[in-house]
Amino acid sequence: MTERAGRIIVALTLALVTGAATGCAKADGGTEAVRATPTAQATPSVRATPSPRVIPFELYTHCGIDEARIGSTYFEAETPLSDGSGNPPDGWGNPTQLGTMTLKSETEAVFTDDAGHEVKFRARPGARAFKHICA
Repeated sequence: MTERAGRIIVALTLALVTGAATGCAKADGGTEAVRATPTAQATPSVRATPSPRVIPFELYTHCGIDEARIGSTYFEAETPLSDGSGNPPDGWGNPTQLGTMTLKSETEAVFTDDAGHEVKFRARPGARAFKHICA
């Protein structure tokens, strides 16, 4: 009988250890074990938005602010800027303006500089060259 009692104690001890390792817990000190359930879904249903990437950028402004090429993607300004004669507006460098380009997504970018300028750009799907050639 002593040998059998020893096996029962070992079995109960293993059951308690295994239960704790698999997420089981006692409910209110009772003898019934309950499975712990997570409060949130294990896999998110929506992908996380990637962080924007900021790169130093020299924006070509000689004929106004209208287009930009970032890597192999051609972008166009949401609101092109010029002085009305095909030049950049007052306060912009000519032929270029130094600043940063923030890539918000594969299709959105924003140019900013220390002078406070901000220009939003959208990708031109399928574009392989600039729309306008400026001399």
